[in-house]
Amino acid sequence: MGREVEAMPFLVRGMYFSGTGTTEKIVTAVAEVLARTEENFFRNPDIDFTPPAARKKTYRFGPQDVVVFGVPVIAGRVPNVLLPFLDTLEGNGAIAVPIVLYGNRNFDDALIELRNILQEHGFHTVAAAAFIGEHSFSKVLAAGRPDEADIDVAADFAKAVAAKINAYAADAAGEDQPLDEALEKILAEAGPVPVDGEQPLRPYYKPQDRQGNHINILKVKPKLDETKCTGCGICVQVCPMGSIKWDRPYVKVDGICIKCCGCEKKCPEGAFYFDDPGYLYHKEELELGYPERKEPKLFV
Repeated sequence: MGREVEAMPFLVRGMYFSGTGTTEKIVTAVAEVLARTEENFFRNPDIDFTPPAARKKTYRFGPQDVVVFGVPVIAGRVPNVLLPFLDTLEGNGAIAVPIVLYGNRNFDDALIELRNILQEHGFHTVAAAAFIGEHSFSKVLAAGRPDEADIDVAADFAKAVAAKINAYAADAAGEDQPLDEALEKILAEAGPVPVDGEQPLRPYYKPQDRQGNHINILKVKPKLDETKCTGCGICVQVCPMGSIKWDRPYVKVDGICIKCCGCEKKCPEGAFYFDDPGYLYHKEELELGYPERKEPKLFV
């Protein structure tokens, strides 16, 4: 027999890695609408784990948390540099909404990989999405995205997610056991949200030329035009790998580069550039090969 109970409160927060701000934009848009859609949803501060120092912390959640969790797609997968950090997450029965953001080519197995990681670390994934953002290599490919239309889709998605969570909570209220235990049981029985992707996961996407030869750009790094660098230090602050360091009067790239291109896109003077032939070839092939507008894919 059901019980008369107040609506279970949920604490909504975004959590994201976002080198150029595109993943952040979608995650925060979803979290903001999710938190104001229902009276029992409350907004909590977001967690930005883009800075290296943020990935040295351990983040623990609980059954009342709803985490909108976003990462960019790199080579069709969750960025491998994030895997050690993601392995430290402690969901403890929290609800998660995995979101990946890709640069208009394909999200391949990134979403199913992120969903699986969250599930394996104690989260219940109830919905998921793949959105599109301006490609990190380009100012042409998916230029300006996520745009206003994408944000509208994100808002509708958030409303659907809120309704689904509250439907689960209402079912839990009808059970003859503590509300949190009943909700945990219902979420576990529902299982992970079905998403596109393959299992086992496919290998990382490798750029190729038109003859099918692999173009290896793993070790390519941006170069600095010292005549443009003013030493403002923005690039030092935004590099998610901590690989840009002071070398007065300028800076230098001295470490792993994942080619998020935050330094290039956020430098006010345009001082960073790439001149590697393979990188430039791949960039042009992407721009030529994927000019159509891809639309977000939602799983609720």
